[in-house]
Amino acid sequence: MNPGTILLLFVFAYFIGLLVISYITSRNADNQSFFIGNKKSKWWLVAFGMIGTSLSGVTFISVPGTVGKMTAGDYPFGGFEYYMLVIGFFIGYFIVAFVLLPLYYKMNLTSIYTYLGRRFNVEAHKIGSLFFIISRSIGATARLYLVVNVLQIFLLSGLGVPFWVTSAVILLMVLLYTFEGGVKTIVITDTLQTSFMILSLVACIVFILSNLNLTAGQAYDVLAAKDYTHFINLDVNSKTFFLKTILGGMFITIAMTGLDQEMMQKNISVDNLKNSKKNMLTFAGTLLLVNLAFLFLGGLLYLFAMENGAEYGKIVDIVNGKESITNAFGFKDAATGTINNIMGDDLFPALSLQGYFPLFISVIFIIGLISALFPSADGALTAVTSSYCVDLLNINEDTSKTEKQKKRLRMKIHLTFTLIFFILIMIFKAIDDKF
Repeated sequence: MNPGTILLLFVFAYFIGLLVISYITSRNADNQSFFIGNKKSKWWLVAFGMIGTSLSGVTFISVPGTVGKMTAGDYPFGGFEYYMLVIGFFIGYFIVAFVLLPLYYKMNLTSIYTYLGRRFNVEAHKIGSLFFIISRSIGATARLYLVVNVLQIFLLSGLGVPFWVTSAVILLMVLLYTFEGGVKTIVITDTLQTSFMILSLVACIVFILSNLNLTAGQAYDVLAAKDYTHFINLDVNSKTFFLKTILGGMFITIAMTGLDQEMMQKNISVDNLKNSKKNMLTFAGTLLLVNLAFLFLGGLLYLFAMENGAEYGKIVDIVNGKESITNAFGFKDAATGTINNIMGDDLFPALSLQGYFPLFISVIFIIGLISALFPSADGALTAVTSSYCVDLLNINEDTSKTEKQKKRLRMKIHLTFTLIFFILIMIFKAIDDKF
């Protein structure tokens, strides 16, 4: 049995586990279970599960890749500069916890955009919801596309699986375990998926440290010597100048967590305001540690790659008659002598799935990647369905339909958005192939 088949079997087993959880949690589920988990979610489960939702597959792949990525500023590499953005996130979560959460609980909201209708008018309510649905659909499918594309390039293409099949199967998986329970289910499944993501993160760090025969402290010293560990960019002209980055992170959190139905839907599913604040602050603190671990892993990945023959270099191309030079990092092609560039987003997948890691680490990577993908996808799909039903159709106030009819309508909308997500992923694929 080839490694690709083994990896797919593990993914299948993982998905079966999600379906079992979905079956247990979705029994006797109604629309309020789907929308806000009947306001019975445990704060510590929500806090832990939100880590997976916040990080997503983009963080799992991209953040480690930034550490050794070459820059054009005063600093040769990206280093740990991303952590200033995380500090901004941390500040933003405090603002959400003490300003926005009390407001949402006071108004007993199912959709946070209901506030716009009560504060301003119906039009503001509808437009706010519509903007969320459009932006979340595009943003979620863009993140999904990145992860699906990684799986396709490094794993499934070799098995002859077309891209559209990969996309359809993953979305079908998400649809199946969110179909009945919605938030009630994903609070539990996101906790499981976050656990696997962190397990994958720790396992990869331990393996690389062991392989390089280094302790964590020694590895940090090596990274520091290579200028991989600087946190603060003091170049005011740089786009990653630390004050700009911190402020940017703060406003990103306020907008993409505090004013985002997907993230707040889970927070307002907690039984009371006090526990919801506990959830938010615990989540914020944990995120500081997890992101630091991802950055440390990124540095280790570059060290591991260099230990196995990777190097920095330049790729020269002729574009429109002009010479174009691109910084690169990777392994030289034996025949041509050119570097196969894996600097950045491709680093982690390439090392994990192209034979540089042993099979068990590759399995752990795939499970971690899938675990990072699903919380982002299931939360987005549930949130846009909820917002459409509650904000645009006023399903909670509709007295002309029975609860059974409302549930059937919500399921149809959930299925429709799944199809929309699929179409958007294929559009991203077509654009990527063109450019």
